[in-house]
Amino acid sequence: MTDQNAQLTALSSPDVAERAAAGAILAVPVGATEQHGPHLPLTTDTDIAQALCDGLAAARPDVLVAPAVAYGSSGEHAGFAGTLSIGQEATELLLVELGRSASETFRRLLFVSAHGGNAGPVARAVARLRAESRDVEVFQPRWPGDPHAGRPETALQLALRPSGVRMDRAVVGDTRPLGEVLPLLREGGVRAVTATGVLGDPTSATAAEGRELLALLTGALVSHVDAWHPAVVA
Repeated sequence: MTDQNAQLTALSSPDVAERAAAGAILAVPVGATEQHGPHLPLTTDTDIAQALCDGLAAARPDVLVAPAVAYGSSGEHAGFAGTLSIGQEATELLLVELGRSASETFRRLLFVSAHGGNAGPVARAVARLRAESRDVEVFQPRWPGDPHAGRPETALQLALRPSGVRMDRAVVGDTRPLGEVLPLLREGGVRAVTATGVLGDPTSATAAEGRELLALLTGALVSHVDAWHPAVVA
C-alpha cells in the first residue's frame, strides 16, 4: 500500500517546506503513454516508474514522490492507437523546466525513467540541470530479455496491476535480438518490425516473476540513490 506521507501531492505546502529543509529528495517517475501490445495498458512504463519510486520511498523516508510524468518521446510507436508522444525536444524541455522549478524547493532531484525512448531527452535534461549547478540524478531500470511488451514488462504488470493485463490477448511478437532489429526500428518504428507492437514473448509471464524482478530493480534503485546521497541514520 502506498504511503501517502511519501506522496508530494498529499502534503500541504508548509509540510513540503519542512521536509525539504530537512534534506528530502524529490523523486519524479518518468514514463510514457504508448502501446504495449494487445494485452498491456498504455500506462505500463509509467506504472513501473511509479512503483520504483514508491519502493524507494518505502526504503528511504527522506524521499518524496512527485506526480508521474506520463508523456514522453514515443514516436517509434506511432501508428498504434492510444500512443501519445510529445517528442524528444518537448520531453527534454519539460524535464528541464520541471527540474528548475523543483530546485526552488528541493536541493536534490531524482528522475526515474522507465521508458527507453526517453533515454536521450532525460540525459540531456540532467546534463543541462547539472550545468546550472543543480544536484540532479537519474535512474533508468534495465533488465535482460524482451525489450518491449514482452515477458519482463508483462510479469511486472501482473505483479503491479493484474486487472489491467489481458493474458488472453498475449501473443508472441518479434523475438529477434534487439541489435538485429534496431536499424529497422530506427527507420520505420515498431510497426515496421511487428504488427502487434510486441518485441518478445509475453505468453509465459507470471506475477511471481514480476515480483522478483520488481524487488531486484527496486534494490538497484535504492543502491543507486545510496551511492549518490547516503541516507542519514537517526
